[in-house]
Amino acid sequence: MAPRKSANNGPEPRTPSPSRIEGVSSTSSSPERPVGPLSIPVSAGDREDIKVNNSNLTELKNALDDALKRYLARPELFKQSHQHTDVRLALGWLSVFVAAGTALYGYKVPFGESKPLVWIGLITYVVLTAVQSLYAFFIEGNVIFVGRRKTFSKRIITERITISSKTERVKNSKPPSYSLSLHYVRSTSGGKSLLAKGKKLGSQGYNTFFDGVGTLNQDKFERWVGELVEEAMEGKAS
Repeated sequence: MAPRKSANNGPEPRTPSPSRIEGVSSTSSSPERPVGPLSIPVSAGDREDIKVNNSNLTELKNALDDALKRYLARPELFKQSHQHTDVRLALGWLSVFVAAGTALYGYKVPFGESKPLVWIGLITYVVLTAVQSLYAFFIEGNVIFVGRRKTFSKRIITERITISSKTERVKNSKPPSYSLSLHYVRSTSGGKSLLAKGKKLGSQGYNTFFDGVGTLNQDKFERWVGELVEEAMEGKAS
């Protein structure tokens, strides 16, 4: 059927279908998701070769932990929080000062007179050391990265991501693997309005990222981490 003509012999403009109008409105009203790590590639010149002893699981895990921190703590992404490290260092230094002060006091003052305060110093040192160990075990746990980011898109959007890692030992002839647990929250209005919340788990064998001589394939590892982070940012759970 030929298109209808208007009074000036021109084709009459078409009216958009309701489905198209609805599609445009739903897209424009959805909250804008901040850029993810996969959208910001790392140039080869910014990397240094990483080679470890691939028979040492501790070295393998530490190498991947450090690579993850470097990848996500770039200026365009998340600002790393060092709260756990700061707390442990503060407790450690405080216990050192208590021990040094107690030893100096015991050296300067006769044993009989210094005994009460020396006992107090000794008990304080033991308590601080115990608190440091308990904090590392129960609160910090396996957390290797805590990152925050603020972006501006008509309003201030705040993101927080927490990542824990661990080594899964050999099980049923399966090689040892590197396991990640991600928790992501995106909010606005000072945390009062939740925009997205995601939790993601992932695991890959160490031999996926390290070759036979222990050299890390950083590009492959970063793609894997980036995919997990972006899925968490979408609010997906696994």
